[in-house]
Amino acid sequence: MATIERVHVIGVGPDIPRTTWASMPPQFMLMTIVQVFDSDGGVGVGCTQSYGSGEYDFATFESIRTLGQYIIGKDPSNIEARWRDLHTYITPTAPGAIAAIDIALWDLAAKKARLPLYKMLGGSRDSIPAYASTAELETTADYLDHVEEMIADGFTAIKFHAWNVPEKDLEMLTTVHKKFGDTVTFMHDAENRYDFNGAVKVGRALEEMGFRWFEAPFRDYDLASYFRLRERIKIPIVPHGLWLMDLQEIYHHVSRFPWDAVRFDASMSGGITQARKMVAIAEALGLPAEQQSWGYSLIQGAAIHVGLASPVSSYFELPIPYDAYEYGIVNPIRCDENGEVRAPDGHGIGLEIDWDAMKRATLAEYDCKSVDDL
Repeated sequence: MATIERVHVIGVGPDIPRTTWASMPPQFMLMTIVQVFDSDGGVGVGCTQSYGSGEYDFATFESIRTLGQYIIGKDPSNIEARWRDLHTYITPTAPGAIAAIDIALWDLAAKKARLPLYKMLGGSRDSIPAYASTAELETTADYLDHVEEMIADGFTAIKFHAWNVPEKDLEMLTTVHKKFGDTVTFMHDAENRYDFNGAVKVGRALEEMGFRWFEAPFRDYDLASYFRLRERIKIPIVPHGLWLMDLQEIYHHVSRFPWDAVRFDASMSGGITQARKMVAIAEALGLPAEQQSWGYSLIQGAAIHVGLASPVSSYFELPIPYDAYEYGIVNPIRCDENGEVRAPDGHGIGLEIDWDAMKRATLAEYDCKSVDDL
């Protein structure tokens, strides 16, 4: 039986175009990479990320220092056991830290099985429709140009992040829909920043224009506002997906049907193990499971395998512009001419990492100590 011999953690902060949303300052996104080495010579790679305004946030990066020690010497193939153990070793739980370790274990297992990860997860299909997920742009004219570029790149669906000022957002959304609405599916993400009256006004307008969904007008735990909103609009409402991280808490909320989908980010809320459970909850409740995969290619890599293995996921989120998120990856995930994405070729997650590039952008790194060494 192989055992885990080493857990290495790398904090990467590349010098790339900085995007933003919701009228926030440009974001510094830290890529926290976890490498799990086993006694057979195998290596699994997982990733999570954190956002900071003005500087990098290392909180999750440091949490793995505490968690990683507990899997050294253990069987890497018992992924469910490792996932359950990790939830008991730190309070409060650190879902992003657990996610990075869990994803690395799944990557390692699929590599050793010589399978693409989505095949190991059960494999529902080989491709999935993608939507372009925009950053915040400066003007309505910029959005018009951007949509035209996305259509030329093959996208048939686009989700907007704007200024989160209801009247200003609605003016832009109406203008863009008037020009492109007959050929493209649109969604809108309000990033939890609307008041109730603004959400009603925008939601009704999106409904009239035939938008696919209205995302995150409020924080996910504000169920009272969501239930009131559902009484006033009929457009499907989708949650943000990053406010509720505990599996039981998520089920408690979703099963009351404040939203028309389950939404989560595998890289920030417990990893692939928890993502599979989230998909099962969605399927049992008759809801779609719509993932968040905004972030670096290593974040997208885990998400696409979950999406391809899920029979109830309708879209894959692909953040745009590409060059802001593809740092250090030789074979990034991109939309094809049919508006779909596929998993990278290869075993495991399948992304080819340029480790020299990652090294150049490394801000900090460490090896987790074994519990026996403490």
